Parts: sequence; structure tokens; C-alpha cells
Amino acid sequence: MRLPRGKNIRSGRKMKVSVIFTTYNQPAWLYKTLLGFAGQSYEGFEIVIADDGSGPETKAVIAQIRSQFPRLSIQHIWHKDDGFRKTVILNKALLASCGEYLIFTDGDCIPSPDFVSTHLRFRQKGHFLTGGALRLPLALSKKISPEDIGSGDCFGYGWLRKNGMPWSLHNIKSVDSSVLKYLFTALSRAAKTWNGGNASCWRKDALGAKGFDERMQHGGEDCEFGDRLKNGGIKPISVRYHAKTLHLDHGRPYVNEEAKITNDKIRASTQAQRLKKTSYGLP
Repeated sequence: MRLPRGKNIRSGRKMKVSVIFTTYNQPAWLYKTLLGFAGQSYEGFEIVIADDGSGPETKAVIAQIRSQFPRLSIQHIWHKDDGFRKTVILNKALLASCGEYLIFTDGDCIPSPDFVSTHLRFRQKGHFLTGGALRLPLALSKKISPEDIGSGDCFGYGWLRKNGMPWSLHNIKSVDSSVLKYLFTALSRAAKTWNGGNASCWRKDALGAKGFDERMQHGGEDCEFGDRLKNGGIKPISVRYHAKTLHLDHGRPYVNEEAKITNDKIRASTQAQRLKKTSYGLP
């Protein structure tokens, strides 16, 4: 599979950039996600995989990618499986990363070839970026091949429709026109919350907020982190139609209504008290 050569988007000293994402026992989806990062137009970034206790199949996929793409820098941060502890492993990955700029996504989201460069192009001091994902049905998630990812074809609207993507207004996220991307972004009413599947910020801002609240399980844990960033004066910028990812379908056995209620209470407290940092995150 032929992948495009990377190009730096700025001259002079190359800024250290880390891409951080979580995974848990989804080796097939992880492989496709890593292929997407192997084909980025910006090269030299590191990948930090925050592994919430996956089995040996995940380790084997990472070894395969390292063998295929030896220039791709990958850290695999793992802890023992003890239930849904995404925020805990994210904090470990955050501390292990070396980037002064951090891009967050998920191990079931295939990034378009310009995903990293787009986040870097829109970055601004005193701001964080928030994007979205185009959610695919399961059959199409399985159908995407390494060749489709390497060529970039699978990110285009025509390819997606031809291969079974049902019609939805959300499909405009696959638009290629720069003019339309800016127009849709300006017209969008989507809340500018931190979206853990497609977001970025400066390292110093993430550390200043003390990372992720480790009390939180699934349901609003990403948004709460973004609330603290905003409380600290870090303003959001939407890259919803600029930074493109394809979200691969899967089950969610970790969904827990009781945990969601607890999370909502924590987030409400963060908002009401205008908290800038958590006492339950990084030291």
C-alpha cells in the first residue's frame, strides 16, 4: 500500500506534536485508525495509545504497524483491565506524551490524511479546537480496506454513498470544498464542547486543568474537561467540518446509566463553581 509522503507545515524548529487516543479490545478498528495516521500529510508527530486494559490482540496490531511503518512513533500506555477507566489511562498517556501540542481522538476513528495538519493549521494560543466525526454503519465500517484508507478514497462523499452510506445531513462532514467547510462551520449550531474523538489543545492548558477527572466513567467525561478549559479562559474553536474522521461502528457494553447520573452531577458542579482544575486528576 502506497501512502503519501509527509510534509511539515511550518519552517524552522519543528514543534513536538502528540496524538493521544484510547482503545479497548478493538484490534481491527485500531489497525484501520493507525493506518490513517501512517498516511498523514504532516509527519514527525508521535502517537500515544491509551489502552484501557486490552488483551494481546491489541499489542499484536501495534507491533504489526510498527513493523510496516518504522518511522511512525508509537507509545503504548497500558494498564490492567479493571472496568471502564478511560479518564485514568488518558491521564497516564497525557503524562507520557512529549508534545507541546496535543491532539485527541479515539481508536475507532480513522483520520483523513490532513487531520493532523488541519489541527495544527487552526491552533491558536488561548484556545482549544473541537471537531466531530462522521459515524458509519457497521457494514461500511467493516468494508473499508487498507487500500481505501491509503488512497484517501473512503473520506469522499461519492465513495461513501457508493459503498452503502445512508443519506443524512451529517454527511456534509465529508464535503471537500473549502468554501463550504467555512460556510457550514459558520452556520453550525452545534455546541462547542470538548469532543474527545476530535479535539486538540496546548499541553500547558491540559496540565493546568489537571487533566481528566478520574472519578468519571462513560458519559460527559470529555465535556467536563472542556468545561474546565473554558472556565480557565481557554476558548473553543470549531473545526467540525475541517478536521475529518470516520467513526467505525461498535457496541457499547460499558454504557452505565448510574455512572452517567454521577457524571452529570460532577459536570454540573464544575460549571456552577466555575472550576478551572480538578482535584481528581493529575497531581
